Amino acid sequence: MHMSIQRILTALLVACSAFAHAQTYPSKPIKLIVPYAVGQGTDIASRYVADELGKELKQAVFVDNRPGAGGNVGAQLAAHAPADGYTLLIGTNATHAANAFLYANPGYETEDFEPIGMIGVLPLVYVASNGSPVNNIQDLVRASQAKPDALNVAISTTTCRMAHELFKQRAQAPMFPVDFKGSAQALTAVIGGQVEFMVDTITSLRQAIANGQVKALGVTSAHQSKLLPGVKSVAEQGVPDYELVGWTVLYAPKGVPGDVRRALSEALNKVVARPETQDKLLQLGIEPTVKSGEELKAFSAAEKEKWGRLIRGAGLKAS
Repeated sequence: MHMSIQRILTALLVACSAFAHAQTYPSKPIKLIVPYAVGQGTDIASRYVADELGKELKQAVFVDNRPGAGGNVGAQLAAHAPADGYTLLIGTNATHAANAFLYANPGYETEDFEPIGMIGVLPLVYVASNGSPVNNIQDLVRASQAKPDALNVAISTTTCRMAHELFKQRAQAPMFPVDFKGSAQALTAVIGGQVEFMVDTITSLRQAIANGQVKALGVTSAHQSKLLPGVKSVAEQGVPDYELVGWTVLYAPKGVPGDVRRALSEALNKVVARPETQDKLLQLGIEPTVKSGEELKAFSAAEKEKWGRLIRGAGLKAS
């Protein structure tokens, strides 16, 4: 009897402690590590989300930029931070999918983190120079199959390369990727007619599309994107199971208390669901997407498997 009472009292104390923690969190400012440079697109969006998240939590959320090694520097710092909810990380398809296969020692494992919630996705878009006879994805597939590896496509990042690798596989479209140092350089080559095609983020290309400098062929999300209304996706144009996007997710170090994780997830989902937040993220080139809990865990695992398979298939070696 004595032991039963003791167990009940212990359980009550644990429950009361958890409840008290939930009631007091957050009791001090929260640090949000952004593993990219100040002024970069992910940084700008992260600062906006941090401000709105702080308002929802009624506590300051401040950004700590830790760029380097493709995001590995900041991710490593976050992975080894206390799992108390006061250090968070903005993670991306680079830090939590591609880097595990591109770096021999990133300094952390994706399993070192607990996903809190998704902020949004960044679809890419295939474009053609204005002088090209290609006007849509099916035209592009036919043209590439008629002249295997004779058509060039400009790429400027690993994400662009993987989007194209998946396109080659799913569409059986043999095209030769040409590397450029940055989106601007690649776009200049396409506008100038040195390269006929390009794939890059909608953010990088939508102004050139709006100005009529290049033609949009298809977006890389599963369906049409709010970022580029009226342009069908690659999948919607007949390439089965094609989808590859960049993405941004809020993470906490593994082991964060369940009540803290829930508080953060609920707050973030409220922020992302607001019309004003969605409008702002769209302006910044991010399509707002709400995912949390088991859905987000399944998404993260599937994305890591997809990026690993594409990186190995492309013959890219870990450095």
